[in-house]
Amino acid sequence: MIVDRAATNPAVVDPSLDARAVSFESPSGERGAGGSAAGGRKGRPNKLLRPDERVVLGDIAGPGMVRHIWLTIPSAPPEQLRALILEVFYDGGDEPSISVPLVDFFGAPHGRPVDYESALTSILEGRGFNSYLPMPFRDRIRVEIWNAAPVRQILYYQIDYTLQAELPGDLGLLHATFRRENPTTMTRDFVIADGLRGPGRFLGCSVGVRIIDDADWYGEGEVKVYRDGDTDLPTICGTGLEDYVGSAWGLGRFHSAYSGAPLVLSPNGAAQPVGTQPDMVGFYRWHLPDPIMFEREVRVTIQQIGAKGFAPGQEAELEAYAKTHPVAGIGWLRDLSPALLAWGIAERVDDYCATAFVYCTEAQGVPRVDPALATADIARFPYEAMGPTEMLALSIAGYDGDLGG
Repeated sequence: MIVDRAATNPAVVDPSLDARAVSFESPSGERGAGGSAAGGRKGRPNKLLRPDERVVLGDIAGPGMVRHIWLTIPSAPPEQLRALILEVFYDGGDEPSISVPLVDFFGAPHGRPVDYESALTSILEGRGFNSYLPMPFRDRIRVEIWNAAPVRQILYYQIDYTLQAELPGDLGLLHATFRRENPTTMTRDFVIADGLRGPGRFLGCSVGVRIIDDADWYGEGEVKVYRDGDTDLPTICGTGLEDYVGSAWGLGRFHSAYSGAPLVLSPNGAAQPVGTQPDMVGFYRWHLPDPIMFEREVRVTIQQIGAKGFAPGQEAELEAYAKTHPVAGIGWLRDLSPALLAWGIAERVDDYCATAFVYCTEAQGVPRVDPALATADIARFPYEAMGPTEMLALSIAGYDGDLGG
């Protein structure tokens, strides 16, 4: 497969791969037609998106493959950034196969871009958004962005792609879905991915948790993968939230090629005292060396289970907590030490969101993002500072043209 060899082996020379790019400087992507504004001297590198404006970033005839997407937007309040919605349509379809908040697509839940890099996505210096997710298309691909915020937002972008005579038959089309439950339901696992028909591949996910319950630790829940007829029990069952992300014994801020937790938001910063929880967490997991394929369907879930301990003298607190939080696992362990009355894991309720990335051999519609649901309850905490380019966004809020910088 020439597509894979060209992407992974820099020595491959294949002139049949026709390299193109679209941006506000080159909206058509045609050969020899880029940068015509202002005599080719950086005439239109960006666009101001007006409230409720929908803009086509690329409408490209195939066959081909999107290889890289770069974009940037100035810093802004979280609810403003998360109101930018990315949608992708294949083969002239009316329903999107990708419909997610823009920042979530690049691995940043809760509208908070953070500096990190992985094998497939990155937000360099917290402001340069990059995706290297392969996005094959056969007849056509249309990429749109919708500014669902009530204010103007400035956007720079470039989509790099190749055209070719034909695509290998075993390439799937990228689908991405956004889900949020605010709050989750006690004892009902949060769904990360579901509803797409196979054959396909669950590539991975970006998950956000806004901590609501005040227990000691939120991440005892297991990630489970049900595939091709699994009903009550899954084929793949993990051992805990932080374990799924590749860490252990709690979850601090880190990032690596295939997994990471770039966002651990707390007034204490990186220092997280024992027995306290962050306000928000965002993590990702890519199943690249450990692929998850399915023939007919796949369903991925995560439990909401936490851990809590009680000291001697807290008998009343233990009784009250146990009444509202059904026990999980083997129940409350007592008298583990003179300093510990009881410890156990129990069901809990928090605010979960997830963007799931799934390749399917046929294009399918996905549920469209509800901006009100996506942007609720994610306002800045008092200890959070404004972003480094936020003054730029504020200064252009009343400007009604496009900027040349």
